[in-house]
Amino acid sequence: MECPTQPLLWFFTAIRRDPRIGPSHIALYAALYRRWLEQAGTDPVLGYSHELMPAAKLCSSGTYHRVLRELHAYGYVRYVPSYNRLRPSQIFLHPESRGRK
Repeated sequence: MECPTQPLLWFFTAIRRDPRIGPSHIALYAALYRRWLEQAGTDPVLGYSHELMPAAKLCSSGTYHRVLRELHAYGYVRYVPSYNRLRPSQIFLHPESRGRK
C-alpha cells in the first residue's frame, strides 16, 4: 500500500492554482479519500451517491454528479459510472489511474 496521505497531498498541491476548484470539489474529494482509506487504500473507490453525499455535505444529487464529473474532467479523479442502481460507481484516486502528473 502506498503512503496513505499521498492522494490527499497530491490533490491539495494540484488544486493550489486551479480557480475551477471550489468547496464542493474539496468536500467530495475528502469524502472519496475517506472511503479510499476505509477500503485499505485501494482503487477503485466503490460508492453510491446516497452514501457519499452526506460525507461530502452535499444535499443535491445534481450537485454531487456535477462536481464528480468536473473532478473527472479536470483530471483529479477517474470516474466510471455504473448506470446500474445495483452496482456502485468506480472512482480512481491513484495518480496513475488519473493519467495526470
